[in-house]
Amino acid sequence: MPQRPRKQPMQPLKKQHNKSKTMHRRTIILLITCFITANCFAQTKPWRKGILTDEFIYEKAPYPECHAATIVETSKKGLIAAWFGGTKERNPDVCIWVSRLVNNKWTEAVNVANGIQNDTLRYPCWNPVLFQVPGGDLLLFYKIGPSPAKWKGFMKTSADGGITWSAQRALPEGILGPIKNKPVWLKDGTLLSPSSTEGNGWQVHFEASKDQGKSWTLIGPINDGKELNAIQPSILFHQDGSLQALCRSQNRAILTTWSKDKGKTWSPLEKTSLPNNNSGTDAVTLKDGRQLLVYNHVLPPGTSTKGARTPLNVSVSKDGINWYAAAILEDSPISQYSYPAVIQTSDGLVHVVYTWRRQRIKHVVIDPQKLDMKEIKNGEWPKVAGYTLPEIKGEVDVLK
Repeated sequence: MPQRPRKQPMQPLKKQHNKSKTMHRRTIILLITCFITANCFAQTKPWRKGILTDEFIYEKAPYPECHAATIVETSKKGLIAAWFGGTKERNPDVCIWVSRLVNNKWTEAVNVANGIQNDTLRYPCWNPVLFQVPGGDLLLFYKIGPSPAKWKGFMKTSADGGITWSAQRALPEGILGPIKNKPVWLKDGTLLSPSSTEGNGWQVHFEASKDQGKSWTLIGPINDGKELNAIQPSILFHQDGSLQALCRSQNRAILTTWSKDKGKTWSPLEKTSLPNNNSGTDAVTLKDGRQLLVYNHVLPPGTSTKGARTPLNVSVSKDGINWYAAAILEDSPISQYSYPAVIQTSDGLVHVVYTWRRQRIKHVVIDPQKLDMKEIKNGEWPKVAGYTLPEIKGEVDVLK
């Protein structure tokens, strides 16, 4: 009898089904892996919310080192930055350089001031500070001298937003101008300049001008430079009319002082809850009344008064006392990121310039409304899962 034909096995369909299930599983696994990877990547940079721009003002310069940047919005809504640059800090060839933001690009920096005294003597320039007088000239303050203990104050003015500058003018004897951070304009038309000296201990003082920098009144010093040692204050406004200054110190903490009479007198210096690594800070009062501070949130090791200049942090406060961690601008263990200057422009954005490894000047733009804040408790930067602060190795920066 002829054999009955066998039925074709269903194995291929089963294999196809299994293959489909396998592909489905792989797709799900791949999606989960991508999600976890993306989430882990996001966790590695949890302090970057609100940062809109992160750029170098220049890539190449005719000098190897730079430091102490300043930034201002001009009367024509333009941005201008300045810093000192040369062979090395304290070298006589260090000059003041200026760059303008034109069509969203920084112009090539121009040398606007040097420390030449005569044919045989030249001193370095230090710490430029820009200020736009409301309805008036753009002011550029800076120092010239062999060291911070012996420097003298000078200034120039510009009537065209920093394109051209006046001749150099020495400030009156004993007046240094704003030592690192910007002056503030009081409602009565007083230009109040935060300043300090280092010749007889670190002492904070203020300088007031009612004629846009032509003449000055010295206020202070407000401390004796013995127990608490502070320099380089920043001035903040509070809604009750009081003023507050935050200062760099040799006391392992940012120091503060308050004025209830428009800067004429100031309270004794006291420590804040925030650490200081003996490096410059800067702060600004935002349009919404909050205080924004840029600084290295670094407590020096052991009993040392000097710490590494990384990371570079942003904190925010409603009252100038209780602070909230808001952003980290730099967190590489390769130091240094230092000497910030911060302003808020007319569009509400915050602009920060600072020293990047002494090699370049960085410019960062922040939307303060988009910052994700966490309370700072006991002076410690808040911990976030998946993120570790840099472990600093090697020598601490020793220059100014």
